[in-house]
Amino acid sequence: MGHGSSGDGRLRRLAREVAKFGAVGGVGLLVNLGVFNLVRHVTDLQVVRASVIATVVAIAFNYVGFRYFAYRDRDKTRRTREMTLFLLFSAVGLVIENGLLFLATYGFGWDSPLQSNVFKFLGIGIATLFRFWSYRTWVFRALPLREAVAGAESMLAAESRRQKPRQRVS
Repeated sequence: MGHGSSGDGRLRRLAREVAKFGAVGGVGLLVNLGVFNLVRHVTDLQVVRASVIATVVAIAFNYVGFRYFAYRDRDKTRRTREMTLFLLFSAVGLVIENGLLFLATYGFGWDSPLQSNVFKFLGIGIATLFRFWSYRTWVFRALPLREAVAGAESMLAAESRRQKPRQRVS
């Protein structure tokens, strides 16, 4: 396979997407764990309740990061649909993430701060795999190829008309 093949291009685009998703998600992870530990430290809330609060804060942070950084080039015409799907899939991720913490805490009695953070982190990791798949597949959808090509062609045509040298009439 030669350089510049369509497979290589798709792989590079996917790698960029994963990197951007990871950057937003990495900061979201810090927000999530930071809020979780802050709430646990300054309140008497149960561990899973503190975790749900932290997850909701991280979801709000992540939406902004995904929409305006990781997926800023994606279709923006249906924001209500996008937000609804984002919240739906985020809620499923919240259940995955906090379900594992709930199981560890109340099923096995592993509720020391270290154990809670380990299972919170593991839950975030599993939920992140689901979120990456669902966000890229359903929420932040790429523009259909026809629309992208038509948009590029119209931009090129406009640029060509603008740069065409004008002929002088003598």
